[in-house]
Amino acid sequence: MRTITALVFDDFETLDLFGPVEMFGSLPEHYRIQFTSMAGGIIRSKHDVPMQTVAVNELTCQTDIVLVPGGFGTRQLVYDSSFLQTLTTLTDEADWVLSVCTGSALLAKSGVLNGKRATSNKMAWQWVTCQSDQVDWVEQARWVIDGKFYTSSGVSTGMDMALGFIADRHGIDKAYQVAQHTEFRWQENSDIDDFYRP
Repeated sequence: MRTITALVFDDFETLDLFGPVEMFGSLPEHYRIQFTSMAGGIIRSKHDVPMQTVAVNELTCQTDIVLVPGGFGTRQLVYDSSFLQTLTTLTDEADWVLSVCTGSALLAKSGVLNGKRATSNKMAWQWVTCQSDQVDWVEQARWVIDGKFYTSSGVSTGMDMALGFIADRHGIDKAYQVAQHTEFRWQENSDIDDFYRP
């Protein structure tokens, strides 16, 4: 059983989080998910969806996988040194780190992506890539893998990435099962990116 720690914040993009959660949550025999924030309590998504979180320093399960959504809230957090330090600590301790959309901007700003290949949301590409010139940014990709880091492009790509991660850990047939269960048309080739515009 692996524990996924989703680090959330106000104004996160709803599908960035709940898309991957749907995929991983379909395999309760393999994954448990805990939702955390800096101070705990109620966090609201961009679409005003409230959710209960536990403070980072009160987590009960050790983190195996970090899940970082994106969204408008990342625009302020790149200047929040306390948040970035917490993110760095979580990622250092985790076996894998997954980001969706502009969540990779937070990873880049914290420095954990230095020397790594990564991607992000194309609608915010210029802003994200300005957060660090130490990252090998890959614009044409649904998701990118470099070591323990999985970074995905915009919003819905988090579901593609999650299924890719499941395929890497448990075999492609298991990923197909989850995609079938959720009636999701999985883009299983991370290099095929219909939203890339050269």
